[in-house]
Amino acid sequence: MESNLPNMEKEENYKVPNLEKGLAVIEHLSMYPAGQTLQEIKGSVDISQTTAYRILNTLVRLEYLTYDETTKHYKLTRKLLTLGFRSLNEHNLLEIVLPRLRELRDIVKETACFGVMGNEKGVFIEQAQGHHTFRFVLTPGKPFELHCSAPGKAMMAFFPNTVRNRYLEYMTFPRYNERTIINRETYLRELEKVRDLGYAVDNEEEMNGVICVGAPIFNYNGYPCGAIWISGPKDRLTPEVVLTSAQQIKEITKVISAELGYSRTSKI
Repeated sequence: MESNLPNMEKEENYKVPNLEKGLAVIEHLSMYPAGQTLQEIKGSVDISQTTAYRILNTLVRLEYLTYDETTKHYKLTRKLLTLGFRSLNEHNLLEIVLPRLRELRDIVKETACFGVMGNEKGVFIEQAQGHHTFRFVLTPGKPFELHCSAPGKAMMAFFPNTVRNRYLEYMTFPRYNERTIINRETYLRELEKVRDLGYAVDNEEEMNGVICVGAPIFNYNGYPCGAIWISGPKDRLTPEVVLTSAQQIKEITKVISAELGYSRTSKI
């Protein structure tokens, strides 16, 4: 099929400089959850103050950014995250997950989280904050490692070999402490264990004193399209509590998967 699009590498006339600058601003602010001032942004992105002001205010008007009058900081909203999530095949997944996430939180009292796979790592999407005074709070869009996180292990364990191998190519197994899995062979054995149990555990493998327990969500054709997990301090998530919580998480993910059309006969 013949394309009517010009050769972008040769046709400089088809570039839109201000669009490129606007995207550069968005990419830059993605690295600063607390936001930045106009002066900080224009200096980092290397654009004029007038151009920066116009771009920032346009993005605020379109609700991609918010502006805090007190701190003078511009920061990203969740709109881009929402748009990105809509591009997934499971466009109604979050709508189905959220009430179940709150249900799980009310059962276990700990923060319950939902995430999906990104290009190279997992991506945290949403949470229902726990009832305890001390609880974990994450920022939507935050990436998570696959080798030492409960959701990463939970999804990787049930991927088809071709998909799992593609992610393995990107993995460098950074060490966070003496409990972190740091090589492919040990990791693959861990994934076998996860498949047998139906859930995964981060046993202080990234953060000392923090335990996470998670299980995968399957779509209508049996593909792991996300994961649910809980996080809490090890003095609350004892081995006995982990076991009980794992069963409760599996029940919740079973319900979500069924609502997505999954059954045991589903094939990837």
